[in-house]
Amino acid sequence: MNKWVLIFFFTALAFALVCGPLMIPLLKKMHASQTVRDNGPQTHLSKNGTPTIGGVIFLIPMLVLSLIAFFTGLAKEILPLIITTVLYSAVGFLDDFLKVRKKNKDGLLWYQKLIALIVISVLLGLYLQFWGPGTKIDIPFFGLHGQLDLRFMYVPFCVFVMVAESNAVNITDGLDGLCAGSMTIVMLFFSVISIVYAEDYSAAIFSAITVGSLIGFLAYNIHPAKVFMGDTGSLALGAALGAVGIHLKLPFILVFAGLLFVIEALSVLLQVAYFKITHGKRLFKMSPIHHHFELSGWKETTVVFVFWAFTLVCCIGAYFCVIL
Repeated sequence: MNKWVLIFFFTALAFALVCGPLMIPLLKKMHASQTVRDNGPQTHLSKNGTPTIGGVIFLIPMLVLSLIAFFTGLAKEILPLIITTVLYSAVGFLDDFLKVRKKNKDGLLWYQKLIALIVISVLLGLYLQFWGPGTKIDIPFFGLHGQLDLRFMYVPFCVFVMVAESNAVNITDGLDGLCAGSMTIVMLFFSVISIVYAEDYSAAIFSAITVGSLIGFLAYNIHPAKVFMGDTGSLALGAALGAVGIHLKLPFILVFAGLLFVIEALSVLLQVAYFKITHGKRLFKMSPIHHHFELSGWKETTVVFVFWAFTLVCCIGAYFCVIL
């Protein structure tokens, strides 16, 4: 079965590499261009006009190959993972479409997006509770291999994990290659954990497909980016990560492997709270925290590579937390 994980990985990589040259001109023709926020780093103003909604470059391979894996019987439990990912992506696409149509940074209203994501997450939670692994989650830290039965709190817990994860990943998508590269590392970690710890080849194949698709996308998203993933891609990736973690009954490990996303989200919350408490003072030069480092003199590529390295260290640490 391990050979199928590799086959799907390389197929996804090739698929995404082919999708890039096909989709980028189409997005340009549709005038689906990025609008950079006025109060962002001045160096980002040059990014105005870069095609967005580029998440379709990795989502198309993810969808097609996941369906192939399901219908061939190689990954019988992959369907809820890809359906959740696509539904979250649809919400992101609508948000991106409205931004492009209005030619500004405002898409869906925050509560419209939140309600949609909650509904999708409730459906996933109900499916996993009644037709999936049930309401128990694993606590496999440093040799402690216990389980916690959430019972009636399982679905609300799933909603919290999914919405929080998707928004944290969305916030991280602010520099060329940062989100896609970090997610590649984390999903690679889950592909390995799916085989070594959980022996779940549906999650392993889904994660491998995601990794291959993202590496192919990175060929066009690395600095200077030829295309941005938009909310179409970032919400989908957050959903994919959250869904895999819950499906494997390892939601707590998301905090360790995806610590970068947690820090990025917390930096925004802390900035807002500090600004209100101190009546206008800022904790960071700008949030999310990747912009703070940019304004501190770091090159964009330096921030990205350091954050990738940090994510790799977190995933290695998370691996030993689970395996030991």
